[in-house]
Amino acid sequence: MPATVVVGAQWGDEGKGKIVDLLAQEADVVCRYQGGPNAGHTIVAGGETFKIRQTPSGVISGKTSVIGAGCVVDPQVLLDELAELEARGIDVSVVVVSGNAHLIMPWHVAIDQASERRLGHLQIGTTRRGIGPAYADKASRLGIRVQDLLDPKILRQKIEVALAEKNLWLERIYEAEPFVLEAVWEQYASLAERLAPYVGDVSLLVDRALDEGKDVLFEGAQATLLDLDHGTYPFVTSSNPIASGAATGIGIGPTRIDRVLGVSKAYVTRVGEGPFPSEIRGPDQGRLRELGGEYGTVTGRERRCGWLDLVALRYATRLNGFTQLAVTKLDVLSIFESIPVCTHYTLPDGSVTEDFPGHQSDFHHAQPVYTDLPGWNTDISQVRDAGQLPTAARDYLDFIEQEVGVPVAIVGIGQRRDQIITLRDVLAAA
Repeated sequence: MPATVVVGAQWGDEGKGKIVDLLAQEADVVCRYQGGPNAGHTIVAGGETFKIRQTPSGVISGKTSVIGAGCVVDPQVLLDELAELEARGIDVSVVVVSGNAHLIMPWHVAIDQASERRLGHLQIGTTRRGIGPAYADKASRLGIRVQDLLDPKILRQKIEVALAEKNLWLERIYEAEPFVLEAVWEQYASLAERLAPYVGDVSLLVDRALDEGKDVLFEGAQATLLDLDHGTYPFVTSSNPIASGAATGIGIGPTRIDRVLGVSKAYVTRVGEGPFPSEIRGPDQGRLRELGGEYGTVTGRERRCGWLDLVALRYATRLNGFTQLAVTKLDVLSIFESIPVCTHYTLPDGSVTEDFPGHQSDFHHAQPVYTDLPGWNTDISQVRDAGQLPTAARDYLDFIEQEVGVPVAIVGIGQRRDQIITLRDVLAAA
């Protein structure tokens, strides 16, 4: 590669885990650079299905798998996940967690849940797992880091300081039960012993791997349109999934990144609240959801489904600098006689644009302009060679390339690791 970032090009759930798992076969190190255990990756390999939340996808392939400083870690969730993977025969000794990553503490989960309830119809639609409050404390310089677990004195002091403020919020603002210092301290002190063997200097590890010419993969936990700074704010995550976030989240210079692979479904989904111009109206949404299995890996929540949005995909290309695309779940569209693709938006002032709006009010009221493409109306899940794709399916991929200006390298036509069509050299790694 040697340094390749894999980025979700939409609102998440594009199948990044499968793509990373594919590329991990030839990689040496796989890095998760942002996010927390609210993002699930589903990997089907060797006849088994793995659903992982916090651990990098490379662990399934036995590759060094690092969790960077840009992540927030729920130690109980991570340790439970590692134990489950180990019980299924996966070597988890390859996992390394940055000591600079921040911890999700019990009060973060409680505040996340209480805050969403309090917002009512204005709620953001978080997974209520404490990710946002943990990042908020990090930005406020009140956070507790993974390395703090390794020093009992510092850990106890930080918990005490945090609870002095958080218990007031819980009791007076959210009318929730406060936490007891001793109970939290004992819980996290015991977790510290189990987590300690996995803690390391991730920045140094990855830098040396690159110096040695090793192949390094970087994976984001969410996706471009959920980016804190450039996504559809406030319906976003609390970190930076875009490609530049890989450098800060792991601790390397941006010039170390060689390639950026954008992962897009052949259609679009999003979870939670927020504007969604190409959302399907009518029964086709339910049909697409059932065929694509569009339910949250972690939460089981229904995903909202829409036709492919090329305005948003152009925007993702601009933000990330995609060098190639992977288009997943092309097989799901096989039942449709005609497939609408959103190429432009009509804005509130009546103007039509191919560019993503710079102001949220325009985006919130944008109406999709569709081009209808012919469907192929045949099962393609067994196709393994690009030349065997129906003409209409190949035309659909060509249309994406022409409209976005980025070549499609990989096409996903099913969940399994082998249900892949390679159109171009896949970063010299597949």
